[in-house]
Amino acid sequence: MKFNSIMHASFYTDHFEEMLDFYCNKLGLKRKVTVRWKEYKDRADRPAFAALAESDPEGIFYTYIEAAPGQFIELFPASPNQKPHTEWNEHVGYSHIALMVDDIFQAKEELLAAGITPDTEPSKGPSGTWQMWVHDPDGNKFELMQFTEESWQIVGHES
Repeated sequence: MKFNSIMHASFYTDHFEEMLDFYCNKLGLKRKVTVRWKEYKDRADRPAFAALAESDPEGIFYTYIEAAPGQFIELFPASPNQKPHTEWNEHVGYSHIALMVDDIFQAKEELLAAGITPDTEPSKGPSGTWQMWVHDPDGNKFELMQFTEESWQIVGHES
C-alpha cells in the first residue's frame, strides 16, 4: 500500500466559530468544504444522520479547512453531550499536529500580528528542525516547523 500524504486531522469543537476564525482569519488557511446535515436526507444507510437532515437541515456536520493543497483540518461542531477537551499529555492517543512553514521567524511575527501569542519561542529540536508551539481556541497543541538542511526528517537518523 502506498500513501501520498496525511489528508486531514479532525477535531470536535464546542467553539466552532472561534476555531474557524483562528484557523481561517488568524492563520490564513482557507475554508474549502462545508457539509450540512441536509446532505444526508433520505439516507437509509445512515438513519441517525437522516433524522438530523430532517430536524436541522442547515446545521453544519463538518467543515474542511485547507492547510496546503489536498491537506486539511476538519472541524466538527460538538454535540451537547460530548465530554470536554482533556489536557495535553493526559491520555494515550492524539498528541498534536505539525504545520510546515518556510520561515518560522516570519511565521512568529505573523502570529503576533494576528493576536496569537505562541506557547514557545522558535528553537531547533534535536532533529535539527526549527519548531515553535501554538494552541488553538480548544487547547489543541500544534507545532509550526521549518526544515533545515540538517533536519533528520530529511536526511534520516537512527539512534
